[in-house]
Amino acid sequence: MFGCQCTHHTGSMKMIRLRTPSMRSLNLEMRCTVRLLDDSEICCNIQKETKGQFLIDHICNHYSLLEKDYFGIRFVDPEKQRHWLDPNKPISKQMKSHPPYTMCFRVKFYPHEPLKIKEELTRYLLYLQIKRDIFHGRLLCSFADAAYLGACIVQAEIGDYDPDEHPDNYICDFKIFPKQSQKLERKIVEVHKSELRGQSPAVAEFNLLLKAHSLETYGVDPHPCKDSTGTTTFLGYTAAGFVVFQGNKRIHLIRWPDICKMRFDGKTFHVVVMQKEKKTVLTYHTSTPAACKHLWKCGVENQAFYKYAKSSQVKTVTSSNIFFKGSRYRYCGKVAKEVVEASSKIQRDPPEVHRSLIPHSRSSYSLNRQLIINMEPLQPLIPSPSEEEEEEEEGILLSQQNDAHSSPVPGNSPTRDIEVMPDLRHNEEDSIKEEPLTISEQVYNPSASLLPTPVDEGVEMLFNSSLRAEAERDNADSFEEFDADEHAFLIAEEEEMKEARKALSVSYNFLMGNMQLNAFLKSFSRLVLVALGLLLVLLPLLLVLLESDIDISFLHDIRQTPEFEQFHNEYYCPLRKWLACKISAALNVANSS
Repeated sequence: MFGCQCTHHTGSMKMIRLRTPSMRSLNLEMRCTVRLLDDSEICCNIQKETKGQFLIDHICNHYSLLEKDYFGIRFVDPEKQRHWLDPNKPISKQMKSHPPYTMCFRVKFYPHEPLKIKEELTRYLLYLQIKRDIFHGRLLCSFADAAYLGACIVQAEIGDYDPDEHPDNYICDFKIFPKQSQKLERKIVEVHKSELRGQSPAVAEFNLLLKAHSLETYGVDPHPCKDSTGTTTFLGYTAAGFVVFQGNKRIHLIRWPDICKMRFDGKTFHVVVMQKEKKTVLTYHTSTPAACKHLWKCGVENQAFYKYAKSSQVKTVTSSNIFFKGSRYRYCGKVAKEVVEASSKIQRDPPEVHRSLIPHSRSSYSLNRQLIINMEPLQPLIPSPSEEEEEEEEGILLSQQNDAHSSPVPGNSPTRDIEVMPDLRHNEEDSIKEEPLTISEQVYNPSASLLPTPVDEGVEMLFNSSLRAEAERDNADSFEEFDADEHAFLIAEEEEMKEARKALSVSYNFLMGNMQLNAFLKSFSRLVLVALGLLLVLLPLLLVLLESDIDISFLHDIRQTPEFEQFHNEYYCPLRKWLACKISAALNVANSS
């Protein structure tokens, strides 16, 4: 029998017992902490053979949550690679670190239509996830949409505006966005006072979900990578399909029915697309093989969840090519349509929703460590020696917090009437202690991705000093201070950089071609070796069946089958007789000579 004691804050959960394979495992309890969407925590002891589904069910039972198929548990390994907990595998075999384990309860599949969520509890948990997405910069929107979203959050948490209770700067107490200007706060106050009066917390949260659902990055969990030209790109999955972002612009939306296959090979991820009877293969490169496999697995799960009408239609997917087996995976949960159907059949009194606020102190701390960028695509920053030394001294700890930060450099960027969340940070919610990391081409980390977003007036551009051509274009006005010789020197330097890029591109394509050829030769050699091995095993067995008189039961049964007798009489005997004649004739010729 299995014992699991779980606590939530100062309360205690009842004893839960499950059966395990051996008595020895009773002594191998491991501490596990799950951080919830409101930053509270549940701690429990698990055993070596406890599967992920037990932990997911336990968290859902804590909430009394029935619409649980939208949610999952996420963790970060020591290499800072994020993973979703597989419900069908033992937890201890998925974790690459030692106990105690730390994980996070999060929305895994964002509901395509919030209107079809049956229970207020589910909507509230989705609201908390969207609130986190807004603060951590994953949900991109215009200035007007940002003000409306912020006003919905304020209305849900404090209710109607009351001049006796709320001073003029009451919005300053809410850290809603990564970059929150006074202009945006004034607009939030205006919307809160005029448009949302009288709305209950549940109604305000629902209105936020409706607005967030209409945005392009709703539900996008960005995976950083490089495209075939080496450009930093962010891939993601939504209910509509596979999306690709460069900078803050969506450059591709490929709907699920148009995607024939997703596969990966090492660090290379391929998406095979069929549109209008034309086949296209999109190729991207991740930083590590683990990041590539995670990207592929997320794609397989999202396609299965959103594309199919029934879970029975979901098939096992493989990443293999012709000669190499690769990874195999099958999504085993319900699909979106089944979840909606199950929600419509829920018949119970709605559970009580215990609303709580995410602590402002944490938001305030993070606010001062943001990377501020404008509408130009993000350029990775080279970390300073002092930052690298600080990271080495303090460590990148526990749940691998990734907070990209830098100091803004003055530039001549145009004024924009846009205000949104400037950075896309993956693991803010997964941390126990916050530690800054700097995005770098030299140390490219998949879990420290940033997606540039528009910002309000007064915020200037951060330049990448390693890319001179980009800096020269953004600071074109500063060239008036240079004389003609210096200007000519810079132009010549830019031409040299272009030639260098061209040479690097040619070298890269050549190397990739060789890598693909080598992979093909290795796969072909494996096929030949497997074929020879099968021949060495099957040929002796066939000779034993055909020529020996060994009377073993299974050999006797094989010899009695009609197929074997037909093969023996119609093919083997004539072939043996022909070979015997040929050998006899050859021997006669040799003897006569």
